[in-house]
Amino acid sequence: MDQQIYLDYNSTTPCDSKVLEKMIPYFNMIFGNASSTNHSFGWKASEAIENATNSIAKFLKVKPSEIIYTSGATESINSILRGVCDKFNSSHIITLKTEHKATLDVCSYMEEKGVRLTYLDVDQNGIVNINDLDAAITKETKLVSIMYANNETGVIQPIKEISKVCKRNNVLFFSDATQALGKIELKKFFSYVDYACFSAHKVYGPKGIGVTFIKNSSKKFLDSYILGGGQQKNLRGGTYNVPSIVGFSEAIELFNFNFLNYIKRTTKLRNNLQKGLLKIEEVNVNCISVKRLPNTLNISFKFVDGENLLNSLSRYIAVSNGSACNSQSVKPSHVLIAMGIPENLCFSSLRISIGKHTTESEVDKAIQIITKEVAVIRSSNLLWKKK
Repeated sequence: MDQQIYLDYNSTTPCDSKVLEKMIPYFNMIFGNASSTNHSFGWKASEAIENATNSIAKFLKVKPSEIIYTSGATESINSILRGVCDKFNSSHIITLKTEHKATLDVCSYMEEKGVRLTYLDVDQNGIVNINDLDAAITKETKLVSIMYANNETGVIQPIKEISKVCKRNNVLFFSDATQALGKIELKKFFSYVDYACFSAHKVYGPKGIGVTFIKNSSKKFLDSYILGGGQQKNLRGGTYNVPSIVGFSEAIELFNFNFLNYIKRTTKLRNNLQKGLLKIEEVNVNCISVKRLPNTLNISFKFVDGENLLNSLSRYIAVSNGSACNSQSVKPSHVLIAMGIPENLCFSSLRISIGKHTTESEVDKAIQIITKEVAVIRSSNLLWKKK
């Protein structure tokens, strides 16, 4: 095979050439500091940020004043979780066992600092039980942190119902919506949450730039996370990353233009891939019976050593066995473990994620290659032979 097939779009996406083209002038031509208010170089940079912010806000259907730029979702998660805790000094936070490691690691850190954490179980499809959430809330609970769409399985949480519980109990609600942006409708999402976060590199924008949504009415419950300079309403100090902000805006514009076609197309490709791989004996598509992202497939192969499978596939296909942020771990996926999937199957699972550059031909080739490599690995497995 001449070129490796890329099927790891949940990890990152290639920066669109039109996005890059839009960014380039802001590196060496319109290079002013947006906080320099005494000359035209700063004015032009500031104007670019204002235009980009208005564009992003229009797409998200939020107010420009509710957008804060960060280096990405991980910084956003840190700033919200730690910022709320700092504001209340001591508090209780509720999250899920299936959250991204960016959230779980921050929660673990805060737990060491004396903040009380509750990690809720999920069902076999990775969905939170609303009654469990309601029962876990106490008078000390200040924040619920639940991601909208899981990065490994694509499972979509019942955000509306979660929001109702939080509002009824007067608790703040933060949702990591990094994987949801550009893949599913966000029509009423922002009416349900107090805080949310996104990263540009998930939607064919540049790496190193993200957005935190902070509802105007919820700003008062958040302390500044980065001090220095007073930028971004004193919530996040530091020089604005003008090229990347412009790039994020352009990526959003491009996605908005083809959004419905993207969903239709990736759903079709994902379903074709799923159908083809289900023809292999002893496989299981995780979360197949619930709402998932249209581009995401998480599948387990019995009697297959997952590390061997990934190594053999790496010559032909770029896929993963979970979050890229946790790819160095030798442990099984914490997401699948929390869903009650046996450890041996967790080790034998692949996350395959499709993007806008994926073709039908690549999907067909991927089915052929995975089918072949699974058969090769099973041929040396005594348990498979005795089955």
